[in-house]
Amino acid sequence: MLRTMMKSKIHRARVTEANLNYVGSITIDQHILDEVGILPHEQVQIVNNNNGARLETYVIPGERHSGVICLNGAAARLVQPGDIVIIVSYGLLSEEELETFQPKVAIMNEQNEIEEMIEQESPLTII
Repeated sequence: MLRTMMKSKIHRARVTEANLNYVGSITIDQHILDEVGILPHEQVQIVNNNNGARLETYVIPGERHSGVICLNGAAARLVQPGDIVIIVSYGLLSEEELETFQPKVAIMNEQNEIEEMIEQESPLTII
């Protein structure tokens, strides 16, 4: 059996742009993507702490160390620059993979710099 588990999380990032006239997706600073292990074109869920909106889209890499968090296309209607968002990617894991898997969480500061990296415990050690 495969389980859908949180793989990576960018916690409390600040939206820098909302570009309605773009094909779609979310642009994220490549440095942040590298640190949490999210790939270009990977599916992510975005939760807007300011208004409660939730959406799914895919990632486009942004300029490294730019701090960019830009919602593009229709998703731009669900955020405003300055909103705080949580960005989560999920992975399908086998029972065997669950034993050693550790999700990565980046805690962001107000400039979209990683303030702290947290490697979560394996889900099986929490039980």
